[in-house]
Parts: sequence; C-alpha cells; structure tokens
Amino acid sequence: MAVKKNAWLHTFLPNCFKIEETATMKRIIKEEKKENSIPRLSLTDFSNISNSTISTEDLSISLAGTNLHPFTVQELKVITHSFASCNFLGEGGFGPVHKGFIDDKLRPGLKTQPVAVKLLDLDGGQGHREWLTEVIFLGQLRHSNLVKLIGYCCEEEHRLLVYEYMPRGSLENQLFRRYSVSLPWSTRMKIAVGAAKGLAFLHEADKQVLFRDFKASNILLDSDYTPKLSDFGLAKDGPEGDKTHVSTRVLGTHGYAAPEYIMTGHLTTASDVYSFGVVLLELITGRKSVDKTRPSREKSLTDWARPQLKDPRKLRRIMDPRLEGMYSEAGAQKAAALAYQCLSHRPKARPTMRVVVDTLEPLKDFDESSNGIFVYNVPVKNDELEKQELKENKRAEELIMKKENGYHHQKHKLHQDNIHRIRTPRSPNVHPETSLGQSFTNVLKSPRHQRLKRA
Repeated sequence: MAVKKNAWLHTFLPNCFKIEETATMKRIIKEEKKENSIPRLSLTDFSNISNSTISTEDLSISLAGTNLHPFTVQELKVITHSFASCNFLGEGGFGPVHKGFIDDKLRPGLKTQPVAVKLLDLDGGQGHREWLTEVIFLGQLRHSNLVKLIGYCCEEEHRLLVYEYMPRGSLENQLFRRYSVSLPWSTRMKIAVGAAKGLAFLHEADKQVLFRDFKASNILLDSDYTPKLSDFGLAKDGPEGDKTHVSTRVLGTHGYAAPEYIMTGHLTTASDVYSFGVVLLELITGRKSVDKTRPSREKSLTDWARPQLKDPRKLRRIMDPRLEGMYSEAGAQKAAALAYQCLSHRPKARPTMRVVVDTLEPLKDFDESSNGIFVYNVPVKNDELEKQELKENKRAEELIMKKENGYHHQKHKLHQDNIHRIRTPRSPNVHPETSLGQSFTNVLKSPRHQRLKRA
C-alpha cells in the first residue's frame, strides 16, 4: 500500500513532530494538498489482490478519502427488494444487475437516489480480481464521463458493486435494439465526444489507465444521453518509465480488440483508440462490430466498412439507413475520416484520444441549422435480396413473353388513312389489347360499315 510514511506518522504521532514550518515547507504542503498528496493506488499496491479473503476493513483503510460506502448484503437486499425480478436490468460478464433505491432511512449521510447493484456471478467468467480492480479504479477516478461508483460489498463470498443509476441503459441497447427509436445524428456525436473525453482522461492521468474493454455495451447513458464509461474489471495501469506497452493476457471482446494486441498481448493507449474507432463506426453505420447474420464479407464491420470511409459516394451507402438522410454530410465525412485513422493497422498512425476529442467536438453541432446540407439515402439492399429481386424480375419477364407468344395476329385492312393491327387472344384472359380488338371487330360488323362496303 503506497502511503507516504511521514503522512502516517504525522497522523498517529502528531506530538513527536513539532517541526517549524518554513515558507518552503508551507509551499510544499500547499502544492501537495492541491495535487491530492496521496497518490492514486494501483493494483500493484495490493500484494494480496488474488486473495479473496480481503476484508471490508482493509479496503476501507486503503481507500480512505474516496467517499466509497461499504454496504452489507442485508442493506443491498433492502435496496433492491431482495433482488426482485421486477428490478432486473440485465446481465454482463460480471453478473446480474438490479435497480435499487437508497433512501435517507438506510444510513445517515447517504444521498437519496436510485442505484444499480451489480452482483458477482460466482460461476461466471470474472471473479474477485475483476471486482477489486473495479473498486480500486472507480473508487479513486472521478470524471463526468465515468460512471460513479457509490459503494461496494465484500462479505464472505459475496462481491457486489453499487453504481449511480443510468436510466437509458447502454449504447448497445439504444443503437441496436429492435423497434427502438433511432438515435439522431447530433445525439450520436454527443455520445462519441463524451466517450472520447472519458478515454482521454484515463490516458492523460498522472498514473495512466488503459481501459482494455471499450465497447458499446460498456458505455452507459443518463437521461440526456451523456455517456459514461463503465465496467473497469479488465482495466490496467499504463506502462511506467521507459516502457512503451504493458504485456498482458489477451482479454476483451472480439470485434473491438486491436489486431496488434491480439497478436502480441502488448497493450497501449493505441489499443483503446482502435476500440474507440470500432464504436465510432457502429455509430456511423448502425451496424454491430460483428454480425453473423450478414453475408460473409459483411460479418466483420471493420473489414467491410473501413475501405469505404474515404469515398463520399460509398460513405453514403453505408450510413445508417435509420437516420433517413437526416445528418450533416460534412460532419459524417469528418467522422468517417477519423474512424479510418483510428482503425489503422499501424498503431503509431492512430491519433491520440486528445486529438480525437478535438476533432469530434465541433461535429456534435453539425445539424440542419448549422450546415443545411443533407442527403437522403435510399436503403441499400444486401446482396441476397438483390439476387432474389433479379430472379423475380427475370421470371416475370418470361411469363410476359409466354403470354405474348400465346396470341396470334390477324390483319384487318380498313379503307381509311391508317392500317390498324388487332390482336385476337386465344386465352379467355382479359387484356387491354383484347378489349381494343373486340371494339374494332364490332365496328367491322356494324350495319353502317356493311353499307359503306357495298357502296
């Protein structure tokens, strides 16, 4: 546990250190207070990180000053009504999430508010390490684009986390859920900017943080669609000193992980930038990073879409059809160009998250009032539908030809200025030509025509 020795001694043995404070000492103390004198704890500060018997008291001491509240299992049962099914919000790799409500009767000092309680699935893919990682990072990091961790529970084998409640759920649900209202272009850019700011904050921290699992399901939205990064279970401290990367096990989500990270296990800020590029591409196209229901060449979003991002004409074809053309063409082209850079296979060619933020910031205001240039895109059918349509058209043409071949033509010469050809059908089907032929036949058989002929 990285705590300055003198700070602890001053706390517990104040009478032993009656040191005269010089001007220099006062300046140092002032600067330390300004910069939060106790540095952020990292995973390496916990020698017993893999020890699942760590106590709530140990955590409370280690995370003193973080405003995290330790909860008991009984308190969380009260908050969630015994984890009732009606309060169930969803389930991820960590475990199920339930909505709850903290009132002023639960404990003095706690703010009355709705919360989300995440319960570790003991049979799931994550465990004590991921739970502790989340507590350490979110317990100390504070930013408007990071979800707020309110407290935790560490009781016997139970591991729970208590977050602020995000009423609009995840970006994944908002973007891909069936029958949901399509997110407007300006809202998509707002989400992209906010998520980028959250990543930039992590990358620029005094003790750098690598998110490692940036994806649409880990971006939560509040009531006004402000995005907040969540699920820090796979996060890592960044490289220190002269190191350029962190070597680690390859973990994350297929379709979002950077190719060089998958191949080497080398984790850098550029790995997060690549993952951000995938999410930005999802916002542009309205497609999932991996969709096995699509034709083979379209299953991987990055492989299919990236080559088309720099051509304005091709870009129009891959824009989310649910936008119905209601987007800024100039803004879409700039967002697409940025996504193209983020998805570069050369990590050094990718922009930093600060550059990403500066590029995206103006785009959230590109709408009909500021740009005035809009494109309506006719929804593009996929290859299978196009093939089926061509077959149906061909079949329809063959049927028409067969019907036309079923008729024979008879010529009726009229002693007038024009010669008319009349089709007489063999089939009883009614066609415009049949009616026309019948009309002329009636004319030829009329008494008046017969008198004229005799004359």
